[in-house]
Amino acid sequence: MKNYLRVTSTILLGLVLGACASTPNHTLAVQKPNNQYEVTGIGKTNLIAKNNAINAANQTCGSKATPIVVDEKTTYQGVLKDLVDEETGKMVQAASGVIGIFTGKSTDLSRDDDYQTTLTFYCKAQ
Repeated sequence: MKNYLRVTSTILLGLVLGACASTPNHTLAVQKPNNQYEVTGIGKTNLIAKNNAINAANQTCGSKATPIVVDEKTTYQGVLKDLVDEETGKMVQAASGVIGIFTGKSTDLSRDDDYQTTLTFYCKAQ
């Protein structure tokens, strides 16, 4: 009986700690040739993804250097990306929000990783 309780409590503790873990909003920097770096930021909106990527670039360069962006690419990664384009996806999201208002249930289709921004940059000393 003690072993059963021990195993059950260990599993429950693992589930609780796993539920508390959050998805990171950006990647660590990958060094490329010519002293360039690449980071990717994700977000629910285009702007959030860009800001997350910029924050990752700033962290990479530190306080004594400034990131100089060489290339930027933002892509839509939403749940409907394989079925519809970004604008149609936004309309479907808006429509589901209206339905949610009338039904009283959350119908939010957006996720925290709907947009992905990849920055290629180098650090310039200040």
